[in-house]
Amino acid sequence: MTANAFSPFEDALDRDAALRVLKTATDGADDGELFLERRRSESLVFDDGRLKTASYDASEGFGLRAVRGEVAGYAHSTEMTEAALQRAAQTAQLAVGDGGGTWADAPAATNKRLYTDRDPIAGAEFPVKVETLREIDAYARGLDARVVQVSATVAASLQEIEILRPDGYSVRDVRPMTRVNVSVIVEENGRREAGSAGGGGRVGLDGLLDPADWQAKAREALRVACVNLEAVAAPAGVMDVVLGPGWPGILLHEAIGHGLEGDFNRKGSSAFAGLMGQQIASKGVTVLDDGTIPDRRGSITVDDEGTPSGKNTLIEDGILVGYMQDRQNARLMGVAPTGNGRRESYAHAPMPRMTNTYMLGGDAAPADIVSDLKDGIYAVGFGGGQVDITNGKFVFSCTEAYRVQDGKVGAPVKGATLIGDGATALKHIRAIGNDMSLDPGMGNCGKAGQWVPVGVGQPTLMIGGLTVGGSAA
Repeated sequence: MTANAFSPFEDALDRDAALRVLKTATDGADDGELFLERRRSESLVFDDGRLKTASYDASEGFGLRAVRGEVAGYAHSTEMTEAALQRAAQTAQLAVGDGGGTWADAPAATNKRLYTDRDPIAGAEFPVKVETLREIDAYARGLDARVVQVSATVAASLQEIEILRPDGYSVRDVRPMTRVNVSVIVEENGRREAGSAGGGGRVGLDGLLDPADWQAKAREALRVACVNLEAVAAPAGVMDVVLGPGWPGILLHEAIGHGLEGDFNRKGSSAFAGLMGQQIASKGVTVLDDGTIPDRRGSITVDDEGTPSGKNTLIEDGILVGYMQDRQNARLMGVAPTGNGRRESYAHAPMPRMTNTYMLGGDAAPADIVSDLKDGIYAVGFGGGQVDITNGKFVFSCTEAYRVQDGKVGAPVKGATLIGDGATALKHIRAIGNDMSLDPGMGNCGKAGQWVPVGVGQPTLMIGGLTVGGSAA
C-alpha cells in the first residue's frame, strides 16, 4: 500500500461508527456493504499541433447497499460523514423491510497483487508528458508527407477503494490505469482517411512514454490510415469471414460475453438462458473470463464487492459450463460468486460484468485459415458495435478489412459491417488459429449506463455465414 493510500476511516470517518450504521442498514438483509472510493485522473490531448486539452479530476464518496432476495437498496454520497451515512442507511434499509434474511458469508480473503499501487499520474512530470505528446506529433508527421493531422493522448488515473461489510470484514484495492493513443489523418488526391492505435493497462507511465512504445503506435496508426486510402467499397451479402487475433475479440465480448452474465440468465432474458451443460458452440471453442492476468486493463485483484477475481471458464469445448456472477445473482442461482461484481464508481450498485474475456487458441495456422477462405472478408480491426442481449444479434463496423477470393488476400475494403447473432456465430466457427492474443489495452464496456475497463482476446477465427453489410458487389 502506498504511503498516501486511501484511508477514509482515518481521514473523515470513524470506523466503529460506520460499522454500527452499516449493521443497522443491513439488519434483516441477505447481504450488503459500504463501498468507499477516491479517484484521481488526468488526461492530456495534443491535437492539430498544440496542446488542446489538459484536464485533472478528483472525486471521492461512498455507496451503501442492503440486499434482500432480488431487491437491493442503494444510496451514495460525496459527503464522507456519519450524518451522510445515516441518511444513506435509511434509504438502503427500505429495500430490506421487516423480517430476517439469511446473511451471506463474507468473500474469501486474498493477498495477491496483480498490479502496482503506485500513482501513475505522479510517474512523470507534467512538462515531460507535454513534450512527449509534442514528439509524437512531430514523429508521426515526419513518417509520411501525406499526414495532415495528428492527435495524441496521454491518460492516467488511480482508483483507491475500501469495502466494509457488517460482519467487520474489509478489503482495500489500489487500481492504476494508463493509456496512450495516437490517431492520424492522411490525405492523397483529395481523399482523407484515418487510422488509430493505442493501449495501456494497470501499469505506470514509464513504459508508455518510452519512444519505442509510442513510435510503434504512431507507425501502426499511419499504416491503418494508408491501408484505408487504398480501400474499395465493401461487398454486401452472406459470406464466410476470417477474424484476426487480439482486438477482434471485441465481437466475442459483445455478441457472446454479455449473454453469459448471470443477471441476464437468471431473469431468462439472455439468448443462452437455460442452456447450461449444452453444446452452444463448435467443438474446440473454449471461452474464459479472467480477471487475474497481471497488469491487464480488465484485471481486478478483488471485484467491487470484495470477492477475489477469478479465471472462470464459460464455454469448454463448445459446452456452456459457467456464467459470470456477482454475489446477489450467484446466491439467487445457487452458485458461487465468480469475482465479476463490478461498478463504475461509488455512485453505482455492482452487477455482473466481464473482466478480460477471450477464446483459447486452436491448432490451425492462421495463413491456412485465410487460404481456405474462398470468397469472403478478412477483418482485423473493429470500431463500434451494438448487440441485443435477448437474441444476441450484433452489428459491428470494421476499421481494417480485406476482400479474400480463392484464398488470396485482395484489396482493403471500406464500410464493411458484420451482422449476425452470437448463438449462431458460435456454432459456425469452422477454424481456430494457434495465435491467440489479447488486445493492446483499450477496451471499455457499457452496461445499464455504467462503464468499466475490460480486455478482450482471441485467435484467428473463421466464422461461416455472416452477413456483410457494404455496397453491392
